[in-house]
Amino acid sequence: MIKKLIILFKLGRKIAKSDILKITSKFKEPPLAVKILFKILAFSFSEKKHSNIDQDEGQRLSSSLESMGTTFIKLGQFLATRPDIIGEELSKKLENLQDRLPPFSIYQAKEIIKKDLGEETYNSIINLSEPVAAASIAQVHKAQIDDNGTIKDVAIKILRPDIKKIFNEEIDAMMLFAFLIESIVKKTQRLKLVEVVFLLKEITNLEMDLRFEAAAANEYAENTKNDAGFRVPKIYWNFTSENVMTLDWIDGVSIRETDELKKQNIDTNKIAEDIIQHFLRHAVRDGFFHADMHQGNIFVDTNGQIVPIDFGIMGRLDKMSKRFLAEILFGFIQRDYKKVAEVHLIAGLVPKEVPIDDLAQALRSIGEPIFGQAVKDISGGKLLKQLFDVTEKFNMQTQPQLLMLQKTMVVVEGVARKLNPETNIWTTSKPVLESWLRETKDPLNTINETLQNTSEVIKRLPDFPEIMDKANQALTYLASGQIPQNSNSFTALNNKKSEMMAFRNQSVIGILAVVIIGLLVF
Repeated sequence: MIKKLIILFKLGRKIAKSDILKITSKFKEPPLAVKILFKILAFSFSEKKHSNIDQDEGQRLSSSLESMGTTFIKLGQFLATRPDIIGEELSKKLENLQDRLPPFSIYQAKEIIKKDLGEETYNSIINLSEPVAAASIAQVHKAQIDDNGTIKDVAIKILRPDIKKIFNEEIDAMMLFAFLIESIVKKTQRLKLVEVVFLLKEITNLEMDLRFEAAAANEYAENTKNDAGFRVPKIYWNFTSENVMTLDWIDGVSIRETDELKKQNIDTNKIAEDIIQHFLRHAVRDGFFHADMHQGNIFVDTNGQIVPIDFGIMGRLDKMSKRFLAEILFGFIQRDYKKVAEVHLIAGLVPKEVPIDDLAQALRSIGEPIFGQAVKDISGGKLLKQLFDVTEKFNMQTQPQLLMLQKTMVVVEGVARKLNPETNIWTTSKPVLESWLRETKDPLNTINETLQNTSEVIKRLPDFPEIMDKANQALTYLASGQIPQNSNSFTALNNKKSEMMAFRNQSVIGILAVVIIGLLVF
């Protein structure tokens, strides 16, 4: 625990000497005790460096977090998804936080590969390059391997040296700080700061096992192998471990480079439509979708195919959720609000005593304004958010996987509209939803049968069932923002709280003992 205090002191000094507290105070005033504490921690004999005055507050905040390393980058990204804690305005400022750090040396990269894959496998890797991209958790190198007699260009992703140890030590220290704040400032208890930090720890630790990401990519590739114009890079399992992942190298153009795409005569309007259709197809057909589809994670290869990368965050929908999603979106497209209300009732998402006409009227209040808007202003993701807000008034049950889907849909629509600002979300979505609903033969009539078996059978490699179970658990935590009480994680969280409570009590007793001894002696 003493070690945690030392780490906490170092982290506190980092924060206090940066612009973070000054910037965040403009959006959300911290407790007075916290401000005093950081004033003390910021004391220094050296002159403070001035931040870049040319940057706006969001850029300065992001730059400060990036400069402080992995733990702060991950914390910033996570808080960007929790406006309930930090407020909408500050949450938006953190959305553009870049996950990047200077690369580690190629010598260290080679040592990690040798240790993880063995000398023989390492020696079979050809032309390992210097790092081509470096993020907070891992970096990527280009290389070549012999795949059954064929030389393949590959990308090798390698975790940073000691990243797990450093991250877990720092996050445990932050958890102690969150506990102390909750103990001192009672008003902060409603924010459940300890749970928030613990949740970040659970999710990021899964991201630090590259076998999980490889298994997710493998499943995604199996699901989409027959999708024209879409390709998932192949995983090479003989060159993959907990700390190393090897997959196909992508020769292509990032979709953020729209001018370059047009130079290569790639139809950006079609790519925009295809991205939306593929995303919806994967959600309603497979129940397994890429949940981090920002511009940097999508490429167009030399054959004009869409190629996603970075499979650390994936979303999963069960059978009921797939049908629910398809029915409500199609119902809104058809402006059949009564049918959408019926789906809610039949699926048990709202209580049976809710009058169907009242629910249909509430749904109409969401749908009708959409049809009076310009095409570029219509968002399926925002519609889902409004839907969840309205149906909450009818005691709709929380659907964590749909929350993650809604967040991802907003990102996908944004990506598509940067390629083509006039992309019509509804015209683009309609054929995918119609096709799936035809294939399922009137899902409204069979939805009760679906409710008997809402849990999808997870396609997974037999070697990694535990990893996939933990991964799906963490994705649910991420979507819902809470830890279920019947989970192993909940038990681990309570153990952490007990440990910190014991430390607090021992500290108080220790301080009292020192005071008493001082009074007796002096």
